[in-house]
Formats: sequence, C-alpha cells, structure tokens
Amino acid sequence: MINQEFKQKVLDAIKQDANKYPSAAKQARALGISSAQLSRIKKGQLDRVLSDSNWISIARRLNVQTGNQPKWNIAKTPAFEYISNQLAFCQSNNVSAVLCDLPDIGKTFTAKYYVRSNKNAVYIDCSQVKSKQKLIRKIAQEFGVDNTGRYADVYADLVYYLRSIENPLIILDEAGDLDYPAFLELKALWNATEQAASYYMMGADGLRVKIERGKDRKKVGYSEIFSRFGDGFKRVTPLGREDLQNFKKQQMTLVAKANGLNGSLPKLYAKTGGSLRRVFIEFKKHLNDR
Repeated sequence: MINQEFKQKVLDAIKQDANKYPSAAKQARALGISSAQLSRIKKGQLDRVLSDSNWISIARRLNVQTGNQPKWNIAKTPAFEYISNQLAFCQSNNVSAVLCDLPDIGKTFTAKYYVRSNKNAVYIDCSQVKSKQKLIRKIAQEFGVDNTGRYADVYADLVYYLRSIENPLIILDEAGDLDYPAFLELKALWNATEQAASYYMMGADGLRVKIERGKDRKKVGYSEIFSRFGDGFKRVTPLGREDLQNFKKQQMTLVAKANGLNGSLPKLYAKTGGSLRRVFIEFKKHLNDR
C-alpha cells in the first residue's frame, strides 16, 4: 500500500488541509511530524522522510482512500443536514450543545466531513482518549498546539490558543466514554474558554444516561456541564415507531441512490434496518459483485 501513488494521494490531502492552520508548524504538530519533515514532503521528497506508520496515520486522519477502498458519495440526509446546521450554528455563535441519538444515522460521518470543510474545527473520538490527560493532549494536537510537554503547560497553551483564534469548535464524539475526571476537566476547559470557543458533544443513549444519572446523584460537575451545553439533549430522529421507520427509510434511500444502489430499496431496508453502516457494507458487496 505504501507506494509512490499512495504517498502522492496523502501529499495532495496534506496540501488541501493546510489552509485550516495558521502556520505550517501547527499543521505539522497536528499531523504528528516535524516542520522539517512537512517542508520536505511538500517539496516532493516522498522517500526516506516519513515512516510507513507516519504515512498511514496521516492518511487515516485526512481520510485518504486507498486503492481498494470504494468511494463513498455524500448524501444530504436529514441527519446530515441537521447536524451540519447545528455545528455551524455552535461555531458561529460560540455556544455548545449535546446531541444524543441513535447509532448508525451518520453522526460521526457528518462531524468528520464538517471538520474537513471548516477552519478551526476539530473532531475528537473520546473512546480513544478517555482520561483527562489524553483528552486535553489530543485536543491540543488537533489544533497544532504542542501536546508533549508538562500537562499544566499543555493545558495553559491550549486555553491561550483557543482564546486567540476565531470561533474554534471542538466536536466530542462518543463522549459517554469519557471518565469522570475527564468530564470535570472538560468543564474547566469550557470555563476557561467561555465565549471564545464552542463544544459539541455527541453520543447515544449511554451519554444521556451518564449525564442524567450524574445529575440525579448530585455528582459534582454534571449539572454544570449540562448547563454549559444548553440544558437539553438535541435529537434528530423522531420518537414514534412508524415515524422512526420512515425516517430511516428516507435516509437509507438518499444514501443508496447517491452511491448507485439502485436495486430493490425494500430489500435493502430488510437487510440493513436502515443502518447506514450496514448500507455501506452492502455497497461494498455490490462493488465486489460487479
């Protein structure tokens, strides 16, 4: 996989990604490489500059398609439109919100697409950074702030940076996986960047239960977090069984048509239940059967 063609694809993605950062140094930190390495590969020096693991890590971060991965076309589903508008509103107005909704409706896909398309917005998969130190260091890295030094310095530098740039947005996916100290640190970060940064927390029922249980038990931090994130849970899917089924069918139909799955839609729904992740699996099967 790590051939010249693949490296060139990654380099093209790096160049497209560059306008999200105020300097090459910050982009290099976000990518996990040195400024010198970034400069060399931008000049076309693709050999013996980065390790294979560096190339793979950057490709994954920038969503570079490998040769054997099918191209997945974007469909502007109701969930895509709703979440995109929510993120844009939060970022423009420096406000925060919590989205708790069903899995497999396109939350993560939409959030990652938004980050690729908008400056000063970062995506954090909280299931990979559950502790407070890992969380803050990851946020710092995504913004291109040095995340390797003493924790107190990383935190202070991150706060300073967030207060110095225009409308930063931090999307916290799978937020229900954060441990308790991480929630408290998130509250502290919100306090330190009030009216300067926005936060969008996403998850399924587990996130809702975690916050509500913490509030009911009067556990320090949960009521404050809930208040700072808008005192309510956002939701895009309808509650009624029939309405929800129609919603899923609508989403699935839009995604299927955008990606050439023009066969029997009722059969596709029977196979997938409207899960967009399972629709993608059927899409890959469709390509393999050609």
